[in-house]
Amino acid sequence: QVRLEESGGGSVQAGGSLRLSCVASGTGTCRLDMSWYRQGPGKEREFVSTIFSDGRIRYADSLKGRFTVSRNNVADSLFLVMNNLKPEDTATYFCQIKLVVPCVGNAWGQGAQVTVSS
Repeated sequence: QVRLEESGGGSVQAGGSLRLSCVASGTGTCRLDMSWYRQGPGKEREFVSTIFSDGRIRYADSLKGRFTVSRNNVADSLFLVMNNLKPEDTATYFCQIKLVVPCVGNAWGQGAQVTVSS
C-alpha cells in the first residue's frame, strides 16, 4: 500500500521560510512523479510544483523564485523550501505522487498546515 507522510509545516511571520518534507513508502521499485499542491482557506486546491521522475521541474508561475522543490530518489522523499513567505501562502500543503508507467497508481499525503502572519 502506497503511503505518504508529510512534515515540516508551522507558523511563521511574513518574510520567513519553511521546509516541507514528504516521504513515500510502499512504492517498491516504481518511478515516481512527485508534486506539491496547496489549499488555502475557502479556496480550491491548487498546483504548486512537480518534480518528475526524469528530473524535470515545474512550478506554478506565481511561485517561481520563492519556492524550491527537490527530491531524494533513494529515500523516495520530496521537499519544498518556501522563502519570503507571504500571508497569502497560508494553506494546507499536500504531497502527491503518481507512479510512472509501467506502474499505476497515485496517492496523497494528509497535508501540512502552513500559516503566515503579517
